[in-house]
Amino acid sequence: MNALDSAVQNKINEWLEGSYDEETKAAIRQKLDDKQFDELTDAFYKDLEFGTGGLRGIMGIGSNRVNKYTFGIATQGLSNFLKKEYPGRELKVAIAHDCRNNSEKLAKVVADVFSANGIKVFFFDALRPTPELSFAIRELGCQSGVMLTASHNPKEYNGYKAYDANGGQFVYPYDKMVMEEVQKIKNVNEVNFDGNDDLVEVIGRDMDEKYLKALADLSVSKEAIKRQKDLKIVFSPIHGTSRKLVPDVLKRYGFENVTLVEEQMTVDGNFPTVVYPNPEEKEALNMALEKAKEIDADLVMATDPDADRVGIAVKNMNGDFVLLNGNQTGSLIINYMLTAWEEARKITGNEYIVKTVVTSYLIDRIAKSKGVECFNTLTGFKYIGELMTQLEGKKQFIAGGEESYGYLIGDHVRDKDAVVSCAIIAEMTAFYKDQGTSLYEAMLDMYVEHGLFRENLVSVTKKGKSGAEEIQQMMMNFRANPPKKLGGSQVVTVKDYQTAKEKNMATGEIKDIDLPKSNVLQFITEDGAIVSARPSGTEPKIKFYCSVNTNLMSAEDYNQVASTLDKKIEMMIEGLKN
Repeated sequence: MNALDSAVQNKINEWLEGSYDEETKAAIRQKLDDKQFDELTDAFYKDLEFGTGGLRGIMGIGSNRVNKYTFGIATQGLSNFLKKEYPGRELKVAIAHDCRNNSEKLAKVVADVFSANGIKVFFFDALRPTPELSFAIRELGCQSGVMLTASHNPKEYNGYKAYDANGGQFVYPYDKMVMEEVQKIKNVNEVNFDGNDDLVEVIGRDMDEKYLKALADLSVSKEAIKRQKDLKIVFSPIHGTSRKLVPDVLKRYGFENVTLVEEQMTVDGNFPTVVYPNPEEKEALNMALEKAKEIDADLVMATDPDADRVGIAVKNMNGDFVLLNGNQTGSLIINYMLTAWEEARKITGNEYIVKTVVTSYLIDRIAKSKGVECFNTLTGFKYIGELMTQLEGKKQFIAGGEESYGYLIGDHVRDKDAVVSCAIIAEMTAFYKDQGTSLYEAMLDMYVEHGLFRENLVSVTKKGKSGAEEIQQMMMNFRANPPKKLGGSQVVTVKDYQTAKEKNMATGEIKDIDLPKSNVLQFITEDGAIVSARPSGTEPKIKFYCSVNTNLMSAEDYNQVASTLDKKIEMMIEGLKN
């Protein structure tokens, strides 16, 4: 690009002439002098959108970047919403942050804006996991809270997750109402940055203790742990927030042989030992896997920077470590929890679990076999949290999760919780070892009993303004011309969650979908395969979730049958690309 278009230039001029600090203005001028027009266009062509979950983006100067001004505007908008929603009430919020670069400074900006608006702020003394923020909101009776994190995104990113009084992220209509208040702020002069320190209370270890006690109370196989207390566990926080809490909760559960990946115990927003701090990526677990091989560990676990996701590795029948995906781990957790509750005679018919529509339908089968209701929600843990709040006091929540490595056991929070997940994953590993088997063998047994499900997620990245337009066009094309066949099988049902309609492709019959509207399409084939297409809400990607299944007659057949199913998924993906 050799020049800036007029809209971008006008936005830049607003920043150069407006109430922004001199350091910011100097950085803009330098980029203009260096003719960095592509970068300036991406930084200023739009305002960083405050979506239904908050903000997430690349850190830097500009209206489309994460900085103290975009976070300040978001916080002023949220403050304005709270004042309207709770008139005459003493308002309270909690704030936490993870290890991201600039998070501590940005958290202070957020605290300043809240307190400048007369809102009481509970401010964590150092980095803390996302689930602990959710716990603190509920524990302290706050009306809202903010977590500064970009989850598992690359180091250049940071983010702002806004929470409601239940400890979950805002859902409709309140998410839209917050967005509207943020959008009303047209000038940075409308943001009150002059904080009131008298309204800021620092919290820390006392809240940790309450949170950890709540997690310890969720243990269901204490005797098995006593017998397997020397279970060899390798753990890594990947430079993030779980570095103290996960070792602590494992100790409280009774595990005495936990090996930490010391190189990744240091808090560092540059994530020097990994390319991406994402436990979904094999590379992020390489160091933990090397350590596990050295000591012949039973279990490997690693959490993302804000500790709401966990990836695990276990030994297969040949003694080699294999990574389990989010569907496999989630299914194992549900299967274990329901089995443990069943053995303890705790299932009364009033219990339930929750998953998202793109998470393995193996979980639905497991729940049905145990007489436990399974609810499906839209993608995003906030919808699981919303359902939990609606059913609070009416039905008993056991566990829930989504395929993107996020799980929750117990109802102490309204977000996914990798801290309690690590404890329960270790516990179920001990439970099966105590029975003379392994977590991997338990997975094969689960498949033999309920069916072998194979899932794969394919993400297509489209960066920048043009990328967003391409993704939008892809979804339009799928709606106009849905695929007739996938993987050689006829598509029999198309579900469009944006129109909340389900269509039978053979008869033309249309049914309503009883869920909030969302930009998701599902194609279901005659043999039960499912492909879901969904643009990411936090990254410049469109995601295709593929699921196939068949009966598994014996554990010995697993590799062969799994390979056949994987080939079917490859055919389905090719069909979508073409």
